[in-house]
Parts: sequence; structure tokens; C-alpha cells
Amino acid sequence: MKTVTIHTAKTTLSQLLALVEAGEEIVLARGKKPIAKLTPFQPPATKRRFGALSGIISVGPEFFDPLPEQQLAAWEQ
Repeated sequence: MKTVTIHTAKTTLSQLLALVEAGEEIVLARGKKPIAKLTPFQPPATKRRFGALSGIISVGPEFFDPLPEQQLAAWEQ
């Protein structure tokens, strides 16, 4: 992780952004005190769509049957 001063960042912003695009993280400092971090942009994860597996997966009525005692005992350990 590279650390640069604000003055250096102002004069070399394009080069710093190229480094960030390449995956590097850069810390901006006021003097020797770190104050911010430049990181590559991560788009937010897409939200799950309700019913996306409709017609692909089915759950039969046996899914709702009670478990046998032996399996229940195994889950409760």
C-alpha cells in the first residue's frame, strides 16, 4: 500500500488513479498522518430476485414431513 501526501496527490492524480485501476490501494496523508484511502471501485452486489429458480427447482410435499427420530437426535446434538 503506497502512501502519498496531499500535495503529491494533487500533482499526480492521473498516475495515482491508474495505479488504483490496476488494483493498488493508496493512502493520502496530511504530512505523516493518514487521512484517506483510494481503493478500486466495487459495484454493489446485485440483489437476489424472488422466484429466480421457479420452474427449475421444485419441493415436494415430503419436504414438510416430520423427520425420523434418529435424524432429529442427530440435529439436536
